[in-house]
Amino acid sequence: MTGQERTGIKDLFQPHRIVLMLLFTALVIWCALSLRWDWIPKYAPLAAQGLWTTVWILVVSTTLGFLLAVPLGLAQAVGPWYLSAPARAFCTVIRGTPLLLQIWLLYYGLGSLFPQFPWIRSSELWPYLRQAWPYAVLALTFSYAGYEGEVMRGAFSGVAKGQLEAAKSFGMPRFTMFRRIWLPQAVRNVLPTLGGETILQLKATPLVATITVVEIYAVSSRVRSDTFIVYEPLLLLAVFYMAIAGLITLAFRRFETRVGP
Repeated sequence: MTGQERTGIKDLFQPHRIVLMLLFTALVIWCALSLRWDWIPKYAPLAAQGLWTTVWILVVSTTLGFLLAVPLGLAQAVGPWYLSAPARAFCTVIRGTPLLLQIWLLYYGLGSLFPQFPWIRSSELWPYLRQAWPYAVLALTFSYAGYEGEVMRGAFSGVAKGQLEAAKSFGMPRFTMFRRIWLPQAVRNVLPTLGGETILQLKATPLVATITVVEIYAVSSRVRSDTFIVYEPLLLLAVFYMAIAGLITLAFRRFETRVGP
């Protein structure tokens, strides 16, 4: 056993941590014995579907949002004015307006325009455009990109200029320099921020329930409306979100460890 492992075990069994673990165990036992959980078997399939919807919306929106945030940050950091100005305006609008408003504008605004065009209604995209989830994914993607675009702007600006100048002096092409030096170092410097923003993105996913997307929060609301049981669905919902947030934290920490300084 290494010294770090012994230190970690010693820190785990400090008195205040033991007290907190005992209190948490007592709370779990009290919830299991005192609250009603007989509704779980009936709603378990719907809850599994809602949990899957939450996870895939989170993964797709953060992935697409980050891919959009990279050019937004690059344009603001080193781009000409005709690229930096629209990128800065996009990030300002996204960060300055509520996400719920953005979701409603896309779904009730843009979504209500498509049925007015016969060529759209007869196209192969109509079965998707008539549903709510594309607008939810688009709104969450724009939101993540708007915030991470500012983060990546600072990350690109923070990379040492001497490394880029050295790469130029060796005749390295711009795209190769961006791929092998600039982007990896920028991402490495903001990994903790990206992890925190991903958890915030997870907490924003319940807003898509307002446009009829059946994710895990919408399932808990349905349980409350059907059974008039209030606290148990919310407690279980909190456990789900805490578990997903914990997995996100562990994944980013593991990635930070593998990347190294």
